[in-house]
Amino acid sequence: MTTPAYAIAHLRDVDLGPEIVTYLEQIDATLAPYGGHFIVHGGRIDAVEGEWPDDVVIIAFPDREAALAWYDSPAYQAILPLRTEHSDSRAAVLTGVPTGYRAVDKLATLLT
Repeated sequence: MTTPAYAIAHLRDVDLGPEIVTYLEQIDATLAPYGGHFIVHGGRIDAVEGEWPDDVVIIAFPDREAALAWYDSPAYQAILPLRTEHSDSRAAVLTGVPTGYRAVDKLATLLT
């Protein structure tokens, strides 16, 4: 069974100029070979704890290997500076949980 993975970015101070437009026009083509697709792309955040003044992006992948391969791919690396040089951003790849996962399942790894 494969476990999904997610590329998550926290974007601040985005300079919405021609570089970001080009990045947005080209990113979907870099995701396709790795099975990646957007599940969150900015939008309204209703902060229920703490402050969330900025944008969040979450891209789903079939597994961690696909997510990391996408990020390291020549196609994505070619457009990455268009985002990093025109925003204050952080990004990470996180491994998800399998279908049917319950919070109590975490105890097996926490208590060993």
